[in-house]
Amino acid sequence: MASLESEAEREPLLGHPTPGSREWHTIETQEHYNSRWRSIRILYLTMFLSSVGFSIVIMSIWPYLQKIDQTADASFLGWVIASFSLGQMVASPIFGLWSNYRPRKEPLIVSIFISVAANCLYAYVHVPATYNKYYMLAARGLVGFGAGNVAVVRSYIAGATSLQERTSSMANTSTCQALGFILGPVFQTCFALIGEKGVTWDAIELQINMYTAPVLLGAILGILNIILILVILREHRVDDSGRQCKSINFEEESKDGVQIPQGSIDQVAVVTTNILFFVILFIFALFETILTPLTMDMYAWTQEQAVLYDGIILAALGIEAVIVFMGVKLLAKKIGERALLLGGLIVMWLGFFVLLPWGNQFPKIQWEDLHNGSIPNATFGEMVIDTWNSPREAHGEQPTGCPIEQAWCLYTPVIHLAQFFTAAVLIGVGYPACNVMSYTLYSKILGPKPQGTYMGWLTASGSAARILGPVFISHVYTYLGPRWAFSLVCGIVVLTTMLLGVVYRRLVAFSVMHGRTQETAH
Repeated sequence: MASLESEAEREPLLGHPTPGSREWHTIETQEHYNSRWRSIRILYLTMFLSSVGFSIVIMSIWPYLQKIDQTADASFLGWVIASFSLGQMVASPIFGLWSNYRPRKEPLIVSIFISVAANCLYAYVHVPATYNKYYMLAARGLVGFGAGNVAVVRSYIAGATSLQERTSSMANTSTCQALGFILGPVFQTCFALIGEKGVTWDAIELQINMYTAPVLLGAILGILNIILILVILREHRVDDSGRQCKSINFEEESKDGVQIPQGSIDQVAVVTTNILFFVILFIFALFETILTPLTMDMYAWTQEQAVLYDGIILAALGIEAVIVFMGVKLLAKKIGERALLLGGLIVMWLGFFVLLPWGNQFPKIQWEDLHNGSIPNATFGEMVIDTWNSPREAHGEQPTGCPIEQAWCLYTPVIHLAQFFTAAVLIGVGYPACNVMSYTLYSKILGPKPQGTYMGWLTASGSAARILGPVFISHVYTYLGPRWAFSLVCGIVVLTTMLLGVVYRRLVAFSVMHGRTQETAH
């Protein structure tokens, strides 16, 4: 039996019922409407700052780590970088569960306060006489723990929007998240002008330099965020039609609020969406990881060239993602979220299929025994180390090309630049579309009931994907080469697409599943 789509979802996703119309007045008052959207926009800011907290120091962690603790090596750097995702994976279900039973202000303020404290700790990791690297590890882990509030943000927005508004709001949330990842490194670059020495406030032993200034800015913005949440954020929950619902999250329950509809959530759809989301983030995380070693091996780029060009490529992909996030808000009303998710997976598959090596031209071989970012068992930490060490190497040019230690370099054709750029564009379209559609579908499947715990698990699955994706691709690429690596990714996407096809009809809104809303199939 074909699934159905509500008339509400056919309405323009960027618009809302016009104030003064009969339909608008029967759903909510002007005051309630304004308060609800002020609260949602504050959480857009919270999502942006959470992303900035991750990206604003990512390129300066290694030199700062070496400056404060000479015993730190590449393996430990890997743990420092991974600690953010590990902290977020642990915290997301906790904050999500908390937000189900208490006002959402509580987990939001506590989580942001943890991030502020962690940023202050990061600025002071140079002070202890020993074990400085472990203080940095704890600081980054706590920043990630505070970023677990992403689950609270998304659950609030899902519960405070009607079906008509949901896709647009989720796309705006993802846009703010993407902008945070893009602008974080930009802020870091600006603070590089301060230099390594900077200035010291002796009274409180605070060094303000290119390493600590970004996190101090993050702490100040976090305090501002807490103030805005205390002053502006109000508890709102609406049903799929936009009518205010009663909830334990309310500080004051509305007398006009309707009861939350009863009914069971489709757990098959919930589990499937978690799997889909894991795979989507897994695939993009491994693409980001393999970008630098792939371009150095295939095009004989130096480390400086790879950092510059790949940085430009990632920035362009970030801008492309923002455009896609805006576009899917309009496109979803015509073809539906499920069709967009399916289309996004197909586009991602095409991207990795295009990356498969073909032809008779082979990459330049690097015969010298060079410590390179693409040597066997090279970690992301080692690549960052080389990036920072290379300008300091005083003698001679570094050999470039595909290292002979990787046996596949001798028989694997080169991936042409046209292939690479085409694949990057396709992946840059498919990933953001899949990302926002999976969040949107998930929130609609859960319905008007509190979504904190479920959103926590979804965020945790994404954090796990960001940890496991780089581990998977680094090993497969190093030992088997790009043909095997990208073939396996294509196979994973095919299996994921088949899974989506099997449960396609079950991925419908809670109100549709329980017959409260009539929808026509896409």
